Amino acid sequence: MTIADRWLLPDGMDEVLPPQASRMEELRRALLDLYHCWGYDQVMPPPVEFLDSLLTGTGTDLDLQTFKLTDQLTGRMMGASADVTPQVARMDAHSLKRQGPVRLCYCTNVLRAKADQHQGGRSPVQVGVELFGHAGLEADSEIIHLALASLHAAGADEIHLALGHIGIYRSLVEAAALSGEQERALFEALALKSPGQLAEQVNASVSDPVLAEMLTALGELHGDASVLVEARERFAGAPAPVTAALDQLEALYKGVLARFDVSLYFDLAELRGYQYHTGMMFAAYVPGYGQALAKGGRYDDTGRAFGRARPATGFSMDLKQLASLALASPSRGAVWAPAQADESLNAAIAALREQGERVIQALPGQRTGPAEHNCDRRLEFIDGRWQTTALTQETSA
Repeated sequence: MTIADRWLLPDGMDEVLPPQASRMEELRRALLDLYHCWGYDQVMPPPVEFLDSLLTGTGTDLDLQTFKLTDQLTGRMMGASADVTPQVARMDAHSLKRQGPVRLCYCTNVLRAKADQHQGGRSPVQVGVELFGHAGLEADSEIIHLALASLHAAGADEIHLALGHIGIYRSLVEAAALSGEQERALFEALALKSPGQLAEQVNASVSDPVLAEMLTALGELHGDASVLVEARERFAGAPAPVTAALDQLEALYKGVLARFDVSLYFDLAELRGYQYHTGMMFAAYVPGYGQALAKGGRYDDTGRAFGRARPATGFSMDLKQLASLALASPSRGAVWAPAQADESLNAAIAALREQGERVIQALPGQRTGPAEHNCDRRLEFIDGRWQTTALTQETSA
């Protein structure tokens, strides 16, 4: 093994260095403070759990993303958390057991077995919120608004919001009474956005001509707000949940435009997270990024396996990606202190640090000076006391 090999990190694993680490911490605190102002309580899930609870209600997608290991104490299989949402659902259902709506937020590292176009790297810092105990449109609206507020807080100026509703597809498929194999084939055709493949699968699987036309139309209904008008026409006579879903999307759309200047896009055939989403879904994009910076939606059934089925809606983001949206706030600089043993100097340094100042004291024999440590002031003994003085280019050398 060469020295270079020892430095090599696994694909998708990255380290965070200054000043990006400072930017991430600054943003983490700003977001958690934002969520606190909205009434969300912070939780800290464990990094590893037994697979029985970690993968409950999440489907195969998360299973494939989870690093698995054996607990040396019990012999049971455990998994490193790849997504915090199921863990927070367990907390709400099993650990907290509160009555009424519960608002929880988090910011923690997760680990993923592989990276893909939707998840980004394999070691994100996942930040997000979850709202349990309320099935109404108001909860979904709050979650979307908080996601957009989070992106604005991170420095996003131009946001494109994509809205969808998994209930439309679920209702049409249920009405068509497809077999498991037929539904899988139809699902794959919609996920691939292939009109020809979709038409072929619909013709082969759906006997009712009205439902066949609706399912074919589903793949074409994406675009601006005019999509909702067209959907009402093409889904006339559809099962009642389809109309209810369109009503919800329209209400969410109007609510967003009333408070935010964003571009809205609708995709009624978006099936991301199909295995656990139960209602509206959204993704927020920012120019220059090839994937959504915020993703969320409603997932009412996740807590059922923990003995307490509760309505749930939420969103998550990767703090590493968010931190790249804007530069860190200008640093206040630092104070350079000389390397000498002096009680009065120690007291002066302690007093500055108590005031929140960054003080860097030189070490004996140190060759680097204040410039290399980004100091803009220095401590000097003037008129019988230690005082800070500004550093110029000449004096910082």
